[in-house]
Amino acid sequence: MQTIGRRAHIVNLDPAAEPTEYEFTIDIRDLISLQDVMEEMDLGPNGGLIYCFEFLLNNLDWLDEEIGEYNDEYLIFDCPGQIELYTHIPVLPTIVRHLTGQLNFNLCATYLLEAPFIVDNSKFFSGALSAMSAMILLELPHINILSKVDLIKDEVSRKRLKRFLNPDPLLLAQQDEDYNPKFAKLNKLIANLVDDFGMVQFLPLDCSKESDSIATILSYIDDVTQWSESQEPKEPKDEFEIEDED
Repeated sequence: MQTIGRRAHIVNLDPAAEPTEYEFTIDIRDLISLQDVMEEMDLGPNGGLIYCFEFLLNNLDWLDEEIGEYNDEYLIFDCPGQIELYTHIPVLPTIVRHLTGQLNFNLCATYLLEAPFIVDNSKFFSGALSAMSAMILLELPHINILSKVDLIKDEVSRKRLKRFLNPDPLLLAQQDEDYNPKFAKLNKLIANLVDDFGMVQFLPLDCSKESDSIATILSYIDDVTQWSESQEPKEPKDEFEIEDED
């Protein structure tokens, strides 16, 4: 995968996803697909998604077998965005425990929020609470990312966005004039919760050519997963090999 400058494999765990620019090395749709479940079980999208993951949990040996030949390589697990899979029914936490406990994976959770969505304080707090929920339940090293920053073109919005990267929740709650006054106490309590947690920070993901945000995010992930330490050192070239190349 040239985007991150290393050989990597995408493990698709979204039974509704379609490959775009990058192909999936491992695809849950080879086991079960949302479209088939909706048609055969007469379920809606959410019910069908839950059914797909319950089916996967009952067939984790399939996932183990698919991962088997790549377990020493760099894997990117692409997961659905539906928050209920992380909270209401702890499907993904169960899969995480299986990967770390049974397959000895070093994992880092990257939680993406779209930057165009975080345009005001109330939406920021909504996203921050969702990120905190996933962070607590997954029990993994966790990085929050504001994606699609490159889609925000006007300078005013880009400057406004900066205050959400390393936010002061109490200050954001005080500055928001759009809150309904009757919710002031609730808003203050939410701000205090986010502030007390003290771990809600975001890295920007800007996919424009001049941005180095991907390299920055990757360095954070490498640090928490100890990726570099797990790589076999390359044999140094001897003097004769160097002379031959010259």
